Amino acid sequence: MRVAIYHTPPYEHPLTKAAADWLGRCAFTGAPKVSPIAPELTASARRYGFHATIRAPFRLAEGCDLGALEERLSDLCAKAAPIVFERLALAELGQFLALVAEPQPEALALLQRQILELAEPFRAPLSEAEIARRNPQKLTDRQRHYLEQWGYPYVLKDFRFHMTLTESLEPIVRRDVSDKARAHFAEFIDRPYRLDALALFVEPAAGADFTIRSIHPFGQAARKG
Repeated sequence: MRVAIYHTPPYEHPLTKAAADWLGRCAFTGAPKVSPIAPELTASARRYGFHATIRAPFRLAEGCDLGALEERLSDLCAKAAPIVFERLALAELGQFLALVAEPQPEALALLQRQILELAEPFRAPLSEAEIARRNPQKLTDRQRHYLEQWGYPYVLKDFRFHMTLTESLEPIVRRDVSDKARAHFAEFIDRPYRLDALALFVEPAAGADFTIRSIHPFGQAARKG
């Protein structure tokens, strides 16, 4: 089993429904949806569920308890304040499409570091196969250092908040899918967005769909709710 700490909107949020319809699956219920684009264009994003990575998936270290990690995450979130983005933007990150924060608030960097430090005692060391899958020869020196220290190369100075919408796409396909994504998510693009919870996702077996184990509202959000 692997676990991950992600941000995803609440179940009742309109973006959750829009994303589930786009990807073809709801991470809260596991229910399949009929996507407006070909399923092979969202295969990985569908398996992982709609999310923004805060702590990438990792195996629990021997002797570590998932419930203890969940409790520590809940405690941290209870003390956290919501982070408001000026706007969500549809962006091309390399060859895939994602919803990103524009600009990325400085508070996100602090939150990501806190989550890294919280999860690190629970993380099993990377296997040689896991390291190889990251193609370390293609990483920068800093990213290789992050991979060795944190088990993931895109953290801290290389962290960028993004909610993945597609696989890597060829340019001609990407242009067409981008137009469809802009129409599908028009209600949310170029509008403010409020991040006020984190979620614990689990992959129960290798290759299985990730599902949401628990949602942890930030303290101020919980008090206002």
